[in-house]
Amino acid sequence: MTTSPLQATDPLRSHYDRMTIALHWATAVLVVGLFALAEIWSFLPRGTPTRRLLQSLHISFGLLFAAVFVLRIIWRSTQGRRLPPAAQGFLGAASTGVHGLLYLLMAAQIVLGFLFRWAQGEPFTFFGLFDVPRLIAIDREQRHFIGDMHELVAWAIIVLALLHALAALFHHYYLRDGVLRRMLRSR
Repeated sequence: MTTSPLQATDPLRSHYDRMTIALHWATAVLVVGLFALAEIWSFLPRGTPTRRLLQSLHISFGLLFAAVFVLRIIWRSTQGRRLPPAAQGFLGAASTGVHGLLYLLMAAQIVLGFLFRWAQGEPFTFFGLFDVPRLIAIDREQRHFIGDMHELVAWAIIVLALLHALAALFHHYYLRDGVLRRMLRSR
């Protein structure tokens, strides 16, 4: 792939590849959607059909999120375009730290989601197409702890994702350095 003179002289204005961009935005939509589903069903009475539907959707989209996350890790480590850091010093270290923590929390959330469902001992299906087998036995007594951790990590991801989005807007509107455009589709 060749770079334009503008990209060669200003690497911050170059873009990530289309797959990296697609995986980034798919992750963002799935994270927000999964969080919203869980928050909405928390207001519904237990055992109602709507609550069960939202939980079923949460599980299916959670499995989709796990697949997107694994694909994102593979793509990032093998094919994804590398761009120079958007900032140096404290901002660069903060950016690297938040990205690393987001990845760590998302991986932990996926593991917690699987453990929680297995601890509940209920069917674990992907949009009704297939069942996810139980790979390990989890004591039902652990489900409250795992469920609490799953919720805590979800809130941590949402807070960090919000900070990530605010930082992108700060770069775009205050610093005007083109960082936000790197994650938007190139023309």
